[in-house]
Amino acid sequence: MLYYLFDYLNQFDFPGAGMFHYISFRSSLAVIISLSISLLFGKKIILYLQKQQIGETVRELGLEGQMQKKGTPTMGGVVILSATLLPVLLLCNLTNIYVILMILTTIWLGFVGFLDDYIKVFKKNKEGLLPKFKMLGQIILGCIVALTMYFSDQVVVREKVLNAEGMPIVQTVRDEQGKTKEIYLTKDVKSTKVNVPFFKNNEFDYARLIGFMGEGSRKYTWIVFSLIVILVVTAISNGANITDGLDGLAAGNSAIIGITLGILAYVSGNTIIADYLNIMYIPDTGELVVFISAFIGAVVGFLWYNSYPAQVFMGDTGSLAIGGIIAVFAILIRKELLIPILCGVFIVENISVVMQVSWFKHTKRKYGEGRRIFLMAPLHHHYQKKGYPEPKIVTRFWIVGILLAVITFVTLKIR
Repeated sequence: MLYYLFDYLNQFDFPGAGMFHYISFRSSLAVIISLSISLLFGKKIILYLQKQQIGETVRELGLEGQMQKKGTPTMGGVVILSATLLPVLLLCNLTNIYVILMILTTIWLGFVGFLDDYIKVFKKNKEGLLPKFKMLGQIILGCIVALTMYFSDQVVVREKVLNAEGMPIVQTVRDEQGKTKEIYLTKDVKSTKVNVPFFKNNEFDYARLIGFMGEGSRKYTWIVFSLIVILVVTAISNGANITDGLDGLAAGNSAIIGITLGILAYVSGNTIIADYLNIMYIPDTGELVVFISAFIGAVVGFLWYNSYPAQVFMGDTGSLAIGGIIAVFAILIRKELLIPILCGVFIVENISVVMQVSWFKHTKRKYGEGRRIFLMAPLHHHYQKKGYPEPKIVTRFWIVGILLAVITFVTLKIR
């Protein structure tokens, strides 16, 4: 709302109104507002949750300090969601298709997570929302995002125009000082290309996956693209959900990932930097920097109360939403192939559960007795079983997350 107000006032040369045209200014303001909301209202929300007896139900798993968590307020994800959405509504261009998709993602998966928490807390059903319904919610969101990106005329990438020999066409122009310079001729096109890490020619078109079907195969690319988007959304959303098992673990890693994605969005939406780094320039994605800034501030503010010993848990209301936000954001800036690196903590946590369950079922069929790979899954509980203090596990997972973020940045130059 403030974005439109100051855009209007700028017509009358209102002092300072022009600042709202700068993404850097609005991003900084988004961090301040979201962080302030989390810190100032977080305590009030915690007290309200305590008053309503909306506490965590804990199953006895034999973990140190586990029963101390019983009764700790949950559903604290509403702090993250509200502290993210309010600055976005105030500071973002709400006609931007990328911002619209991110708002939809936040509300959609936040609602799915809220249903899960509601069933656990108020219906006293420890299983919560059935997995098939969680999956359905993630699949529907993935379809909406994929189809919007594929068919919307607002979602384009800027490519160099090539001549008959496949070489970029260069044209000579004059700048404001009358000096001549050569620039590449470009055009905005619909595309299903994505940036590929570690390769010099670092763009891959998903249409090539079904190229073997012949010339008419391109019209089916939307199906392949939708399946990939659904896979990424479900994997990362569930990964964040599984990682949310120790105080500050999911929130801390989400903040690290958010900062990284924010920088990637900035360079992808800046034509000069994108050209220098030889990555895809995506018009209008700069607005996403404001969104992710609000997200970072909200998560860091929540971490104030969620760090060990936690005063509140985010619940599925928060964990499903933040995983979905990270996944959809990466897809929108065409960096989803960096997710295995950047979101390595979430993915490893997810894989550890799959491995544990699969191996247990296999050995039970084969030997009549289920065997385990880890002392307990997901992976963070394995280290708890080995006697590591909870804060040490969380801190080390954060360090791994920072290392993965650095490696993600390095992929921009190592090819």
